[in-house]
Amino acid sequence: MIKKIILTMLIAVCIATTACNTMRGVGKDIESAGEAIQKATDKK
Repeated sequence: MIKKIILTMLIAVCIATTACNTMRGVGKDIESAGEAIQKATDKK
């Protein structure tokens, strides 16, 4: 029973860590797109 709980917790931590990295990447992509739009509008 304890092994199942520990295994479940480890899997949850792995999924949470992966999700954080994915969301961080999405945030960077959105930020860079926003900066590109700002640069494009500043040039006009």
